Amino acid sequence: MSGVIDIADPKLYITGIPHESFAELRGQAGIAWHPYQDNGFWAVTRYADVKTVSTEPERFSSAMGNTNLWDLEADALEARRSIIDTDSPDHTRLRRLVSKVFTPRALRVWEDATRQITRDVLDDFCKEGGDFVDLVAAPLPIRVILSILGVPLDKGDYLVELSNYLIEGTTDEPSLPDDAFGNTTDVRLLPFSSPASHAMFEFADEMADEKRKNPQEDVVSHLVQAEDEGERLSRSEYRNMFHILVLGGNETTRTAFSHGALALAQQPEQWQRLKDDPSLVESAVEEFLRYSTPLMHMRRTATEDTELAGTQIARGDKVVMWYNSANFDDDVFENPLQFDVGRDQSAHQAFGGGGPHFCLGAFLARMEIRVLLEEMLARDLDLELVGEPQRAPSNFVHGILELPMQPRGSNV
Repeated sequence: MSGVIDIADPKLYITGIPHESFAELRGQAGIAWHPYQDNGFWAVTRYADVKTVSTEPERFSSAMGNTNLWDLEADALEARRSIIDTDSPDHTRLRRLVSKVFTPRALRVWEDATRQITRDVLDDFCKEGGDFVDLVAAPLPIRVILSILGVPLDKGDYLVELSNYLIEGTTDEPSLPDDAFGNTTDVRLLPFSSPASHAMFEFADEMADEKRKNPQEDVVSHLVQAEDEGERLSRSEYRNMFHILVLGGNETTRTAFSHGALALAQQPEQWQRLKDDPSLVESAVEEFLRYSTPLMHMRRTATEDTELAGTQIARGDKVVMWYNSANFDDDVFENPLQFDVGRDQSAHQAFGGGGPHFCLGAFLARMEIRVLLEEMLARDLDLELVGEPQRAPSNFVHGILELPMQPRGSNV
């Protein structure tokens, strides 16, 4: 790590991804060891190496240790364990319970609803502009995922608030006291060490009770009634599944919207390309995802003494995949720092590097971004940045907290 800044420092990301430092890491031979707390981790920064770690769970486990940077005691790991913290066969069982809801075919049912939600939020934004995050990027995905889950849409603001506090748990400046939201659980047993997780769990329990009494054709009803080879979801499995679906369906797509909108405002020639050739929408969707890289890293743990890129890795070592480096690897992407709506290289790792943990919501996110772009094109809506973006001080979510913008266009 000599000469390279601390890529685990949350404050570093207030000014964006430190591309120069990641390029330096990618240029080093082998895999770099990065000090962290009382130990450290292997920083996997090249595209090919990230893909290897992602697709070889027998060597690099999601279940052996936390999937975030820090270590957890055994009881905390079990209490927090969600689908992303499992290996087969548990991962296969949990994924099978929800995966059929998020296939392209299943999601076509939700496209009309997504389009109406998109029109509604764009109507609000086009009145006089304002914070694009608050008016568009945050409400759009939360309303869509709540519709799919079967949660009342008027709970969206509350769940966005909880999600914001959860992401705050990846910073070094959490603002909530441990007993916020009536929490009495030791926060080390809660996801993100945040009392907002307690509130999310409480809300999940309320929804489960409601769906047991009045089941509908929605995901929560399916989860509370689900049986897989005769085994129901445990309460903990259900709560953690609800938690990850709300956070993943809300926070990551919000981040892709925000960074994509910022890029279009800062590089209006790219928006003009889309207006001139709407067939570029599909490639623009992929570029939104690559360029934003909503989740910047994910950890695995070595299950055995092994080797990666010529580097010897010991059993139990943390191995951290930095997607925000892999997605800008110039061995794979031409001019990677350029936002390019016509880029023909779509093999980004914004949904992970493939393998069993490929993001469940990948097709949903793609559909939402496509619909947003189509509706913006229909309005001839140009975006103008009217203030400085405020970025999240997080090394985990590549978040934008505020994005002051105003609309310009003939049909706004």
